[in-house]
Amino acid sequence: MAVGKEIRGKIKSVENTKKITKAMEMVAASKMRKAQDRMLAARPYAEKVRNIASDLGQANPEYVHPFMKRHDVKRVGLILVTTDKGLCGGLNTNILRAVTSRLQGWQREGMEVDVVAIGNKGLGFMNRIGARVVAETVQLGDTPHLERLIGPVKVLLDQYEQGQLSAVHLAYTQFINTMRQESRIAPLLPLSAQHMQEETAASGGRHSWDYLYEPDARVVIDDLLVRYVEALVYQAVAENMASEQSARMVAMKSASDNAGNVINELKLVYNKTRQAAITTELSEIVAGAAAD
Repeated sequence: MAVGKEIRGKIKSVENTKKITKAMEMVAASKMRKAQDRMLAARPYAEKVRNIASDLGQANPEYVHPFMKRHDVKRVGLILVTTDKGLCGGLNTNILRAVTSRLQGWQREGMEVDVVAIGNKGLGFMNRIGARVVAETVQLGDTPHLERLIGPVKVLLDQYEQGQLSAVHLAYTQFINTMRQESRIAPLLPLSAQHMQEETAASGGRHSWDYLYEPDARVVIDDLLVRYVEALVYQAVAENMASEQSARMVAMKSASDNAGNVINELKLVYNKTRQAAITTELSEIVAGAAAD
């Protein structure tokens, strides 16, 4: 039964693949919980920094930080956050499709784009389409570290502070829940005092505090807004990592289920082939006995 042997080989191969996808699903489920906890733990810090920065901005309207100034130049910055690995469904495809559409819009407006790529998939895509990548960081692992992000991001922050960029945007995948992740391209710079106040009110902050500054308000604002922007980037990377593990768990579960369906179909074909072979042999035996 050469045909039966071939089908048995296919069944064995698919079973081995199913073991791998099942193991990857369990690993992703474990990492997903840790990534979600890390993402949720980072949110209060970013909210507190935003609240204080908003209060300082209201208390000192005469001082405008460089991150809050607008520049009329034909160049924008883009921080693209993707994963280092694949096998996570359409996670990277969706954000890269949204970024491609935005890049085409900027190109029609005559804008040049400087890109900071966080993640191997985004870096490879930007290099393939010929985008101008000014900084990169890859292989972040399962835990984002702020010191790995500050250097590449500071390239765009310095360019904006020097008036070389009109805006900086942050592209990442926002975690909604285990089954849903959304691609998002959010404006990062220039910062808007009104926008920060609206976000503060939306998060439940209603009171403004009269702070005592040491050494003075300007120094505090300068340092605080830098920390706020870094916190936004870190939060985006944490959200992207939580989305990655959730998408990978769902994708691997789907792959395991599909492998199970293929195995059942192959077993059915194998049983039918085996039964046909047995029936043929019995018919030959009966025909031989009748001939005798």
